[in-house]
Amino acid sequence: MINQNLQLLIVAEPSYQSGLLATKYQRVYFTDGTELTETLPGTRMKIPVGLRANYFIGDRFIIRSFYRYYQDNWGLKAHTIDMEVPVKITPFFSLSPFYRFYSQNAVDYFAPYAQHNPSEKYFTSDYDLSKFTSNFFGTGIRLSPPNGIFGVQKLNSLEIRYGHYQRSNGLQSNEISLHLKWK
Repeated sequence: MINQNLQLLIVAEPSYQSGLLATKYQRVYFTDGTELTETLPGTRMKIPVGLRANYFIGDRFIIRSFYRYYQDNWGLKAHTIDMEVPVKITPFFSLSPFYRFYSQNAVDYFAPYAQHNPSEKYFTSDYDLSKFTSNFFGTGIRLSPPNGIFGVQKLNSLEIRYGHYQRSNGLQSNEISLHLKWK
């Protein structure tokens, strides 16, 4: 708590993975025309560090923001910036527009289709491990009437969220979600 309007949180979540980290059903094609299944190291050290900041502007507006830097020992480095601005229309109804930007470089073991050298020890052509940027934006509509949703006292809030996701390598999707809160 910095003051009554500003809250900050620093987050560090290092993790270590060990085991089968490759996706064995994924084929990788080499420059000489041969193919094998994806092979990646059996361990991975991840170091994400983030900063969350919430700023309250009166009783009707909140600015929720988040920044995260991620790095791992496979060579991946990524940045995430997330912003949401809930607006209270009435005490029981609010809108929450949001936006997230994400950027990452490729892991050391990534190469596109038929670009890997057959002598490489580790290799993947998984575009989730490639260099890309993405945007995710949308809005939520939240209801929290004092007598509960549809008169059910224990069901105290309902939120419907829509988001559109687009990635620089062509992937796009739309998402609709329903969030219910029980007391």
